[in-house]
Amino acid sequence: MIDKMPLFNLSNVSKPAELNYDVAVIGAGPGGLSAAIYAGRAGLKTIVFEKSTEGGQILLTDMIEDYPGFTSISGNALADNFLSHAKTFGANFANEEIVEVDLESNPKKLKTDLGNEYLAKVVVIATGSNPKKLGVKGENEFMNKGVSYCAVCDGSFFKNKKVIVVGGGDSAVEEGLYMTKIASEVTLIHRRDKLRAQKIAQDRAFKSKMKFIWNTVVTEIGGTKNVEYVMLKNVQTGEITKHETDGVFIYVGLIPNVEIFKKYIKTDENGFVLADEHMETNVKGVYVVGDIRKTPLRQIVTAAADGAIAVIDMTKYFD
Repeated sequence: MIDKMPLFNLSNVSKPAELNYDVAVIGAGPGGLSAAIYAGRAGLKTIVFEKSTEGGQILLTDMIEDYPGFTSISGNALADNFLSHAKTFGANFANEEIVEVDLESNPKKLKTDLGNEYLAKVVVIATGSNPKKLGVKGENEFMNKGVSYCAVCDGSFFKNKKVIVVGGGDSAVEEGLYMTKIASEVTLIHRRDKLRAQKIAQDRAFKSKMKFIWNTVVTEIGGTKNVEYVMLKNVQTGEITKHETDGVFIYVGLIPNVEIFKKYIKTDENGFVLADEHMETNVKGVYVVGDIRKTPLRQIVTAAADGAIAVIDMTKYFD
């Protein structure tokens, strides 16, 4: 189902004319595009690599209300603004996936899935994170058959149907609210007795038609050809119940996309990259921004700030 998500049209994105750059940004979410904007304004020759669609996780968000300057804006529209801004200041874009890096060389070496090898004096890692799975029976079997990690992508398939949302943070609550406009019934399953989402989102959820099942986890997803039910376990009493549903939307955390960099950069126990106050990693000339970084808050505004801070600091390598 996720392959049917609405995509931002990037047919006019500029293509790199050469392989040597001052700054290489890996990932084109808000953090990466912010870095590209600031690097361009600093007069640095910049290339941005994105293996799929420029915009990052904001493309999976229906409506954004917490980015300064916009009372309300769609994820697609904000991604458009970020991309246009970066192009205005001369950033080059390559729809190629970085598959191998040498971050100890000077300049840094980057190899893509197309076999191209690029050189850059400074690298900005902005590869973000992927949704964490529940790891329960039936989750993989019913992927795209009722199991989804993106309500904006797959919500239309559940018009007038019953769905559950698993999680208690901002993503779970906001995407659950989105589904209340589509599904006949939306039930949020949370392992704790209260939500972790921002208060404004919680208030909206409690006023909506969304239902809540507290202190409960999903232990199994079942059905025949498509999802038909989930098995639920109360974490306090141990009671097992069967809950009928047509869809399961999962928002239980993130896994950082850090694999190809692990040889060089330090991470915490969960794989999130460690950096100093300037966003520089333990490797000189390698910066990290956005959701892949260890940070107390993962929002568009903080990712954009990361990109700005990183570029202001990296100019020391070009004096």
